[in-house]
Amino acid sequence: MLLVLLLLPMCWAVEVKRPRGVSLTNHHFYDESKPFTCLDGSASVPFDQVNDDYCDCKDGSDEPGTAACPNGSFHCTNTGYKPLYISSRWVNDGVCDCCDGTDEYNSGIVCENTCKEKGRKERETLQQMAEVTREGFRLKKILIEDWKRAREEKQKKLTELQAGKKSLEDQVELLRTLKEEAEKPEKEAKDQHRKLWEEQLAASKAQREQELATSAFQELDDDMDGAVSVAELQTHPELDTDGDGALSEGEAQTLLGGDTQTDAASFSDRIWAAIRDKYRSEVLPTDLPSPPAPALTEPQEEQPPVPSQPAEEEDEEEEETEEEEGGEEGEEEDSQETPPPVVPPQTASPTEEDKVPPYDEQTQAFISAAQEARNKFEEAERSLKDVEESIRNLEQEISFDFGPNGEFAYLYSQCYELTTNEYVYRLCPFKLVSQKPKLGGSPTSLGTWGSWAGPDHDKFSTMKYEQGTGCWQGPNRSTTVRLLCGKETVVTSTTEPSRCEYLMELMTPAACPEPPPEPPASGNHDEL
Repeated sequence: MLLVLLLLPMCWAVEVKRPRGVSLTNHHFYDESKPFTCLDGSASVPFDQVNDDYCDCKDGSDEPGTAACPNGSFHCTNTGYKPLYISSRWVNDGVCDCCDGTDEYNSGIVCENTCKEKGRKERETLQQMAEVTREGFRLKKILIEDWKRAREEKQKKLTELQAGKKSLEDQVELLRTLKEEAEKPEKEAKDQHRKLWEEQLAASKAQREQELATSAFQELDDDMDGAVSVAELQTHPELDTDGDGALSEGEAQTLLGGDTQTDAASFSDRIWAAIRDKYRSEVLPTDLPSPPAPALTEPQEEQPPVPSQPAEEEDEEEEETEEEEGGEEGEEEDSQETPPPVVPPQTASPTEEDKVPPYDEQTQAFISAAQEARNKFEEAERSLKDVEESIRNLEQEISFDFGPNGEFAYLYSQCYELTTNEYVYRLCPFKLVSQKPKLGGSPTSLGTWGSWAGPDHDKFSTMKYEQGTGCWQGPNRSTTVRLLCGKETVVTSTTEPSRCEYLMELMTPAACPEPPPEPPASGNHDEL
C-alpha cells in the first residue's frame, strides 16, 4: 500500500469507458453490448437498465451511479488521491463525499476537487513515514548485531562463571570444615570458662544468702539468747500466711517447723528459705548485705545502684525515735502515725563479681582463631551466592525471547517515562509498568511482565503486563503495550480504555519492518 501511494503522482490518467460509479477493476462486468448480469447472479437485465435510477438487482450492482439501491456502492475515482467506495445512499445527497466531487453530479452542489491537494499531503506524510521506516530499520539491524555480540559475550561470561562456581563450592566446603574445626576448641574453652564462673557465682550467692539469713536471725533474736522464738517471729506481721494482717502464734510455730524456737543453724537451713520473700528488714537498705543476683549472660551492663534514703527521711526517723523514747506525745497519737517503710530483701544490682570475667589468654586465642575462620567462610559463601545470582540472571537474559533476531534485547535493562497532567507513567520493558502521582506519592503497579501478545502473524507487536495492583472492588490492573516503528525509543501515549486496563504506546526502532524498495524515478499513472 505504501508503494502504491508513493507511485500515485507519477501516473497518467487512463480513460476507460465505464458506467458512472464503477471501478476499473469491475468495468469488465459492465459490457454495454450484452445484458447485465447482477454481480450476485440473482438476475439479468438489459444493459439500458443500468443506472436508470431503479433497483433491479438484490445486491444493487445495477445502480452503481445512483442512489436507487440503498445497499449499493459508488466508486469515487479520486484521481490524484486514494480511490474510495461510498454507500449509494450518499450519491446526490448534497454532501461532497468524494474528493473529486463525482458523487454530486446531479444535486446542484458544486464540489471543489481537492484530490490533488490531499494526495500531496498524503504523499508528504507517507514519505516521512517511509523515511522513518528506513532509518528505523537501519537502526534495527544495528540492534540485532549488537545483541549477537552481547549474547556471545554473555554466553562466554556464563561459561566462565559456571566453571568458577565449582571452584568456589569446593573452597566454601573446605572453609566450612576449617570453621567447624576451629569452633570446637573455642566452644570447649568458652564452656569451661563459663562453668568456672558459674561455680564461683554460685558460691558467692550461697555466701550472700548465708549473710542475709544471719542478719535476719540477729534482727529477730531480740533477747539475743541465740534462738528465735515464736513471740519474736510474731513481731514481723508481714510473714502472715492467712491474709488477716497479723502473724498468729500458730502461724509462727508452723513457720518454725512446729518448734517453739530455732537456733541459727536451723534458721539458715530450714526457716530462711520459707520466709525470705516476705521478710522485711528493720534496717535501711544500705545496711543490708548485697543479696544474690540472677544468673547473667555475658556480658551485661552494670545497673545503677538503688538510691539511699534521703537525709530528710533519716531526720524524721530520728525525731520519731526521740519522741517515742521521751514519751512527750500520747500513745494514741503515736499509734496513728505511719511508721517508716520497711524494706524486703531485694535482688541487688549486679556487682563486678556478677559479670562474666574476661577470657584468659588461651581462650581468647581460640575465639580469635574461630572468628577468623568464620569470617573467611562467610566471605567465600557470599562470593558463591553472588556468582550463583549472576549465573541465574545471565541464563534468564540469554534464554529470554527478545524477538525473532533479538532486536528488542536492548530494552531489557531500560526504563522509559511519560508525564501527563496527573501522573508519571513508567515502563520498564520485560519487567513492569507503574504510575505515580505527578505531585508526589507512592507508585501503583499497572502490571508485571506477562508475555508477547500480538496476533499470530505479528506476535512481537504487542506486550502484555498483568497482575498489577488491584482496583477498588475491581480486577487487578493490567497494561497492553503497543510497539510502533520510530527512530527513537519513547513512550508516546498512555490511556485507560477500560477500567483498570491501560494501553501504552512505545515507539522503538526494533518495531520497524523492512521498507519497500525505492520507487522508480519516472512514470505517471493516477490510478492503478
